[in-house]
Amino acid sequence: MTPSPALTLRPADARDRDAIADIWHASASLPGVGPPVMPSRETLRQRVDAELAAAWVATVAVAAGRIVGFVAIKPGEAVLAEIFVAPDAIGGGAGRALLDHAKAAMPQGFTLFTRSGNARARAFYERAGLVAFRDDLHPRSGDPIVYYRWDPRRS
Repeated sequence: MTPSPALTLRPADARDRDAIADIWHASASLPGVGPPVMPSRETLRQRVDAELAAAWVATVAVAAGRIVGFVAIKPGEAVLAEIFVAPDAIGGGAGRALLDHAKAAMPQGFTLFTRSGNARARAFYERAGLVAFRDDLHPRSGDPIVYYRWDPRRS
């Protein structure tokens, strides 16, 4: 799906941190997406601050003046750390635009992980050319995850 012409991407700034936490919490709270015990919105908001101070480079997707998604990458580690779209914006092209942005920002490739049971995310990544390469356990919650790799030489 082609993103709406009204969809724009821009670097996240300090004013976007609440919206990022809101989207992260709402989307990760969907069935099959987040951990068995979902962190509070406040906990995720604190993580946003900590991760942005440490290594995240975040980009937001904006539609009709509203932030509808974000991607957080760690270019130095070639890692896509987080990508989420607001539940009511899923299917509108923001996820694909954000993933394409991550590909452009890390043209040598990158890895990410998602929960093994997150069928929607797994199908999205596989349609976009990412390849599952390892099963593991989530570093915080211990639930099953699968690692994906995007390698531009194989796309």
